[in-house]
Amino acid sequence: MSKAADAFRTISEVADDLEVPKHVLRFWENRFPQIKPMKRGGGRRYYRPADLDLLRGIRHLLHNEGYTIKGVQKILREQGQDSVKSCWEPGKQLEAPGARGTAASKVAKTKVARRGKANAASQAPLDREAVLARIVSELKSCRGLLLGKPETASAAPKMRARR
Repeated sequence: MSKAADAFRTISEVADDLEVPKHVLRFWENRFPQIKPMKRGGGRRYYRPADLDLLRGIRHLLHNEGYTIKGVQKILREQGQDSVKSCWEPGKQLEAPGARGTAASKVAKTKVARRGKANAASQAPLDREAVLARIVSELKSCRGLLLGKPETASAAPKMRARR
């Protein structure tokens, strides 16, 4: 028999629903002050439906979107709990970052900028065979160093296939 949608859930039920261990939920409670399960005698935790939605959003951002804990904390600070609660639902996304942007958007912009610099530095198209030849040459040099014989690329012996 399944519980009603508005029923309180135990930590075991929430852990099973989110597919995370119970200790992770306890850890998240320390890192995200917005998560406040009701505690009964003996310290038993009971999660409200709103807590469960927030946990789903946090799990989605951490596990599916690749955010760090600090990144999710920043989103909670800047965009509020409602944006995190709804981001896990299919077809929903966080609102576009403002002038400051989220941590993930800054990382993405930095990666794009680095890629652009790398592409600008190597304007000439690379010949695949030339690249492979250079790699083979470097590997032969490394082999020579490992064997204790400094070899040049041209004087390196042909490697025999192992059987």
